Amino acid sequence: QVQLVESGGGLVQPGGSLRLVCTTTGINFSSYPMFWFRQAPGNWREKVATIDTDFSTGYADSVKGRFTISRDNAKNTLYLQMDNLRPQDTAKYYCNSGQLPNYWGQGTQVTVSS
Repeated sequence: QVQLVESGGGLVQPGGSLRLVCTTTGINFSSYPMFWFRQAPGNWREKVATIDTDFSTGYADSVKGRFTISRDNAKNTLYLQMDNLRPQDTAKYYCNSGQLPNYWGQGTQVTVSS
């Protein structure tokens, strides 16, 4: 059974940090690129970070230098370290696999507010 389960979100003050975790089952985790997306109310879902099978990474301009994506193939787990958070980072965050681009988990809410 395929499962992508995001966790680690919460309420944080501007300038703070969070680490999101995506645990996966039922996919060939190590063989596909993985992504983090986010969606704020009233907005389209946007891709914020990518990590390929060779561990190369890419970021949206809005998060470059503040977010770091990583993967642990032994644990079938994806991470997103988010530093220097801003109110405009407030959104629900989702992980996604290149193997199943139309499959989404429940997401984890990140709220950046003082």
